[in-house]
Amino acid sequence: MTMQTTKRPTGVTTKPATEKTAAKPRETKIGKVVALLKRNDGATLDEMVEATGWLPHTTRAALTGLKTKGYTIERDKRGETTCYRITKSA
Repeated sequence: MTMQTTKRPTGVTTKPATEKTAAKPRETKIGKVVALLKRNDGATLDEMVEATGWLPHTTRAALTGLKTKGYTIERDKRGETTCYRITKSA
């Protein structure tokens, strides 16, 4: 039985392990929600739904999840619209 070897084309080098490219932090939907809620104005439900693509009931559930993780979320009115804002981070 013969073994086949793969030849590397000449002139092609690989990067040394020390030159790894820095991985960008992963952008998550819940991260987008937290960023919106940390704004001075906070965010309305519609703004969070638009940013994440979630349905309104899913977005409200995410707010509940943030509360259980230790975030303090305050509810205010912006005109006739309810807006939410993080007042204390976990």
